Amino acid sequence: MSLRLGDTAPNFTADSTAGKINFHEYLGDSWGILFSHPADYTPVCTTELGAAAKLKDEFDKRNVKMLALSVDGLESHKSWINDINETQHTTVNFPIIADEDRKVSGLYDMIHPNSNENFTVRSVFIIGNDKKIKLIITYPASTGRNFDELLRVIDSLQLTANYSVATPANWKHGEDVVIAPAIKNEDIPAKFPKGHKEIKPYLRTTPQPNL
Repeated sequence: MSLRLGDTAPNFTADSTAGKINFHEYLGDSWGILFSHPADYTPVCTTELGAAAKLKDEFDKRNVKMLALSVDGLESHKSWINDINETQHTTVNFPIIADEDRKVSGLYDMIHPNSNENFTVRSVFIIGNDKKIKLIITYPASTGRNFDELLRVIDSLQLTANYSVATPANWKHGEDVVIAPAIKNEDIPAKFPKGHKEIKPYLRTTPQPNL
């Protein structure tokens, strides 16, 4: 059965480049991003892990722990990291799970047989500090992920978890947000003292409330 938004992220214990990891213990009170890679020593994966490493400080600011996965073994991961560091001019600074037995891939439905029977697709799971799945994105092996977009999504998820707002198309941190339809007009001044605009009765905007 496939995972859905709002489900509890399945826990697992696995070997990684940072030692044995229990996923839920590793996350602790943090948010998490779990992303899979089809295989070690592949070009797109090399650029992705490099891009993720360069943005680790940004994920840290958002209290998000990163965890990558490939179905190759631990020694392969460790050797491949040297290539990533060299070619991407960075230092991989988060764990990569060795999922040779496909245990984690199976839990998270990361292998799509009609795409490839042996390797994971580019799955992304963003998990809240309540261990619930907040976002799922699946990319094909041929398309590298946009990690700036993943940071943007995390900004939206963390904002909307704490305020009665949603974020409009192409929203970026610092821009106006949409007031939830459940909020009555008479309650807006107390909840959103920065003011609001009513474009339509169902479309009301306000400055980002946590700034």
